[in-house]
This record gives sequence, structure tokens and C-alpha cells, in this order.
Amino acid sequence: MAIVVNMPRLSDTMEEGTVAAWLKNVGDKIEEGDILAEIETDKATMEFESFNEGTLLHIGVAEGDTAPVDVLLAIIGDEGEDISGLLNGSTTPAEVKEDPAAVSEAVPVASSEAAEIPEGVEVITMPRLSDTMEEGTVAAWLKKVGDTVEEGDILAEIETDKATMEFESFYSGTLLYIGIQEGESSPVDEVLAVIGPEGTDVDAVLKGSASGASNSAPSEEKKVEETKEVKTDAVSETVTANDGKRIFASPLAKKIAKDKGVNLGDVKGTGDHGRIIKKDIENYQPSAQTTTPVAVSAPKEVSTNNAVSATPIINLPVGQEGSEEVKNSQMRKVIAKRLSESKFTAPHYYLNIEVDMSNAIASRKKINDLPETKVSFNDLVVKACAMALIKHPQVNTTWGDTVMVYHQHVHIGVAVAVPDGLMVPVLKFADQMSLTQIGGSVKDLAGKARNKKLTPTEMEGSTFTVSNLGMFGIVDFTSIINQPNSAILSVGAIVEKPVVRNGEIVVGNTMKVTLACDHRTVDGATGAQFLLTLRAFLENPVTMLA
Repeated sequence: MAIVVNMPRLSDTMEEGTVAAWLKNVGDKIEEGDILAEIETDKATMEFESFNEGTLLHIGVAEGDTAPVDVLLAIIGDEGEDISGLLNGSTTPAEVKEDPAAVSEAVPVASSEAAEIPEGVEVITMPRLSDTMEEGTVAAWLKKVGDTVEEGDILAEIETDKATMEFESFYSGTLLYIGIQEGESSPVDEVLAVIGPEGTDVDAVLKGSASGASNSAPSEEKKVEETKEVKTDAVSETVTANDGKRIFASPLAKKIAKDKGVNLGDVKGTGDHGRIIKKDIENYQPSAQTTTPVAVSAPKEVSTNNAVSATPIINLPVGQEGSEEVKNSQMRKVIAKRLSESKFTAPHYYLNIEVDMSNAIASRKKINDLPETKVSFNDLVVKACAMALIKHPQVNTTWGDTVMVYHQHVHIGVAVAVPDGLMVPVLKFADQMSLTQIGGSVKDLAGKARNKKLTPTEMEGSTFTVSNLGMFGIVDFTSIINQPNSAILSVGAIVEKPVVRNGEIVVGNTMKVTLACDHRTVDGATGAQFLLTLRAFLENPVTMLA
């Protein structure tokens, strides 16, 4: 059966897309997961993969052409299948009409006629807010059911695998239904909300959209259950604590607390007027329990040949074993996936070198003595890497199945630790930046990363990565390559120690750096030459200012 593939919305602000390149031709066999095309959005050029199998029967938007979101992009079906009905403006070919289930699979929810959605009612699904996003978590709803929504209003904050983004409404009306509650996750294209005229029969809309949504859409029964659960959680009940005070808690919170053995009197409510709600129980962490040693009494004395012996008293600690399951965040899931792919697909090898940082320390002090100037050692390392990459373009590459891409620009990713894991904002054209520009940019991007305010554009396009743990006192370590880069530099702490200089033992300041390389693109000699150039720049910082 023919499947209509429409121009996807690949970013939260995307209204139209340009086909940068088709990676499949009409007549080619398509497998689920194959990359169909590269689509340029308002933020980046992203790979668009197929969610269907079959033969590519028609291309609706040619390379270089631009089309609005939801315009026919391609048709996938059986080889030789008649798609004239689709091309003539019909929503489904003749053979698909016979199977209503197939019709719902072929036509997206945006088509109100196919999904039997009343006019003026819009079913909003979980958007794909980044190129790697597979599911999203609703961090917060900024509108509630019954609120009036205008086009451009922020509906919710959605946590992706990269950042927490504001999701705005493209429609006006009343928020009739919320399908994914705060703190809950769902795959892309799951029903997120319904907007339409006040008084619309939401049950009928959800029933109609169930047949028009993708296979990942939940069943009507599940929707009803979720609705009941939300309504239950919204009703407040009271419980009496040990001190006689009344505790306000929702029935759902009470049920979860009972199942987990949580005392409601120990939980602080975040709902209206301090009411305890579902997420308060899920996020509750009991205070550490003190353990009391129990004395084991000694056995009676035993007399043998007039000798008296006794077993000494042993105090054994007695405590309560416990563990807690914490739901993996979107960021943590993607970190695990990407690092596993890198470690098991790229043949890593490691080169390390020790750098004399005495001149760097003196140079940094002189630079920072200037008014309104602040440069860190990490800024010096980033600048040195950028200049070394210009001299060794083999390290500034990306491995492909059929080609090796030599990047003519230098975009350096800087690893930043955040509470949920690790983010890598990117300094674009780092080789053209001064030390003060690098320092200011790193500080700004690191702050955005910790506040989850980085945009996809600020995290894309790196050609090399620097990871610095020196500020934590780590002397040397190795990192996993941040693909599609070919190398990553691990930077350790500056250590004061005895060194030999001009035949004499003196006090020196050294720093160890380790280069992890992808052996498919960077040979050992190439990596070694890169490190020698890097060391030359760091040991003589004045050469970076020439």
C-alpha cells in the first residue's frame, strides 16, 4: 500500500524546508531507517530517514527546491503500484481505500478529513525538535486545559536529548486536551494536545485521530485510562498525619505512596496549597537511616582442664538495604547510545604527551593583567588545537562509508559537564578567534549548557573536541571520540614537579594531554605530529598571537 511522506517539521520554528540532496532515486528499494534525503531547515541541514519500507515511487520536491511543512515530499509503496490517485490530489489510491486501517497509516494526522477530525480542531503531536530526537519529555505545561491559546503562544517546555526547548502553538483556539502530562515521556508523533473551539467533543476527536495517527499512537483505551488518571490526580483528598495535622494529597499520589511504602507525612507537596501530587511521590527520597550496632551476647564459659575461655563480644552493624530507580533522562539515553556507537564502531587508539607549561603560565598572567581581560588555560588549549588542525588537516576529518570528508573549517566542540551528563557546545571558526573571544564564547556557551538553553545550532557541526578535567585535579585520562569527529583531546591538570632542564633538576610545571584518534582516518604518525605541533604552540604561546 502506498505511503505518503510529507515534508517533516525538523525544528520547533521550521515552516518550510529545502531538499539539499536526495540519497535515494525513484525505483530504489527503501528499508526502514534508510536516509531518504538531506533537508535544510532554518537551523541546520539534517538527515531525514524513512519510517517505512518499499520502493520509492515518486519524489515530490526536487533537489534545491523549497516546500512548506506537510507538503508531499515522496511516495513509498509496492513496485509498479498505481499512485495516480495520490498525484491527482486524492488522499489515497484506489486499493488503499478498501482498507481503512491502511488509509490511516498512509495519511498523516494533519489531514482532518482522513482522520475525521472536525473543522477547526487541531491534533498536536510530540514534535521532533532536534535531528537525533526520538522521544521527548514534557518538562512543564505553560497552558492548562480550558485556556485560550493564540498562535505563537508557548504551550509547553519540552526536554529533548539535547536541551529543554519552548514549544509554541501554530494554532488559535481553546486547549481542549493534554495527552502527555508534566514529567512524562513519549515518542515523536504521539498525541501531545488538542486545540479547537470550546465545547468540542474531545473523545470523538481522539477516536478519530487514533485511526489517522502513526502506529506509535496509543489506543483509545489507553487514552481513556490516561484521562481518568489525570482527573483522579486533580482531585484533592486529605490524610491525617501523626501530629494531627491534615495532609492534602491526591488519590493517585496516595496510591503510589502506598505501593512504595512512603509515609505522606514525610513528603513535601508542590501542588496547590501544598497538596501532594504524583510527581512529589516519584521524586521523594527518604532521609538516610541510622544503623544501630547490635551486641551479640557471649556464650557461657566452658571449662576444660581448669582453663576458662570465652568468645569475645562482636558488634555487627545492622541496617536497612535499599535502592532507588531513577528514570533515565533523554540526555542520558542519547549519551549512552552515541558513546556506545563511537566506541564500538571507531577503532580508537591513544597518544599522550607532556607539555612544559611554564611559559604558558607567565603569558597568561601578563594577558590577565590587562584591563577587562580574562583568559584560562583551557582557552589557550582550544586556540592551540585550532591552529594545529590547520597545519594537520588529516585530523580535521570525518569518516564516511565511501568517502573521507576533509573539513576546510575548524569548529571545536568543548565538553561541558551538566547535572544530567555531558553537552558539547561548538565554537565555530575557532582558528579565526582571539584568545579573549574564545574565553568569552566558552563562558557563554557553558552557561547556556548548564541551564539547558543551548540551541541545536550551537551544538552542531564540530570537527574536533576538547575535554578538560584538569580543574578537578585529574592528571591524565582518555576520552571516547565525539563522532563524527576523528579525534578528541583529553586535557589534565598542571602539576608542579621536578624536571630536568639544561642538565639540572629544577621545579617545573607540566601538563599531560592525550589524543584519542580514529585509526580509520588518523594514522599514528599523523596523530604524533599533531601533538608535537600542539606542544610547540602551548610551550611558546607568543607564536599563537603572530
